[in-house]
Amino acid sequence: MTSSHHLPRLTLVLGGARSGKSRYAEELITGAAPPWVYLATAEALDDEMRERIAQHRHRRNAQWLTTDAPRDLAGAIAKADGEGRPILIDCLTLWLSNTLLAGADVEKACEDLAVVLEKARGPVVAVSNEVGFGLVPETPLGRRFRDAQGRLNQQVAAIADRVVLVAAGLPLTLK
Repeated sequence: MTSSHHLPRLTLVLGGARSGKSRYAEELITGAAPPWVYLATAEALDDEMRERIAQHRHRRNAQWLTTDAPRDLAGAIAKADGEGRPILIDCLTLWLSNTLLAGADVEKACEDLAVVLEKARGPVVAVSNEVGFGLVPETPLGRRFRDAQGRLNQQVAAIADRVVLVAAGLPLTLK
């Protein structure tokens, strides 16, 4: 377990689907003093997503303060950072998908998010999918999303104090 004085201001945790990145990020943030803020970007739009959300919630105890932030993630980060609590964002990928599907200006939204993350006092741990290892998506929307996700991950990695790639539940520090 990481103690709070060793937890960087901003950590980016990358990984593929079901790689263990969320569990690893939760372990990192609980190295800081509670209560911890969990900024959830998922929306329970179907039974499968409701089950995934329930599994994530089941892992967390009452010391976690959960805020739903499917679209206004920058605002939620700014508010939680102002309260001085450790923040876990799970995940940037769902937030980006929500932003893209809402027809918002994705480039501006990512820039706004990067500005808030760069100003955050921390500690903040952000989880994101590494989507660049897979096949080229068949649809224009899929390719647009993959490209936007790659750019967002690069933006956040550039300002992060630490970047960790999780594969098969094993963390590999990249930065």
